[in-house]
Amino acid sequence: MVTIRCGSYIFEGIQAIAFDKDGTLADSHPFLWQLAHQRVNLIAQQFPGVEADLLQAFGVRGDRLDLAGLMAVGTRPENEIAAAAYLAARGCAWQEAKTITQKAFIQADQQCRKADHTPPFADIRELLTSLHHAGVAIAVLSGDSTPNVQDFLARYELTAWIQYAAGSTASLAKPDPAFLWQACTALKIEAKATLVIGDATTDLELANQARAAGSIGVTWGGAAQTDLGGATAIASKPTDIQIEPSF
Repeated sequence: MVTIRCGSYIFEGIQAIAFDKDGTLADSHPFLWQLAHQRVNLIAQQFPGVEADLLQAFGVRGDRLDLAGLMAVGTRPENEIAAAAYLAARGCAWQEAKTITQKAFIQADQQCRKADHTPPFADIRELLTSLHHAGVAIAVLSGDSTPNVQDFLARYELTAWIQYAAGSTASLAKPDPAFLWQACTALKIEAKATLVIGDATTDLELANQARAAGSIGVTWGGAAQTDLGGATAIASKPTDIQIEPSF
């Protein structure tokens, strides 16, 4: 067990930390803006005239990404369903809408390896290393797919520090508390001894619903502190999260 300090708040008896990936560990928002455009362009090849509305639905706002929008915080299945639902609302048969969307998403993935364009934020490697050396079990729980989570960890040689990594599925995603409980079961650590760190309200809700030790909302990826009101503590940079020395 360790004591974690974030600002003036102290978390005691911490055995595990569950990190979000995109916007927390990985600097992914510029890539997600690009990916949204790729997906929309591919969908529009099969169903023209939907570009502006789909970009709006994905959370693209001109040259920036809405960090509380669908691409930034939604899971891949949620993004697929949202796009297919829009096509269906425009008169496309539901099964055809799903097929068009799924194919476009797969093609967009094939055009570019996400991990190459989503490096860890500054000081993330040092934070993970210090937690690992202190005996803290580290999990990564993401709205991305499990293969993409694993590829990110492998690409930046972080796998050795991570004891559990999982992405979302259509049936299990944040803020469902079972997402965290599943990780805790695998780690053999109780949720009440686990801290959740992320940049979205779904991360904070996950911690609350799973009755975790608490949550740290992070703003170093661009999230607004006003959107993280449910966090136990706020960190503006990874070095704000410190392990308290034991005596």
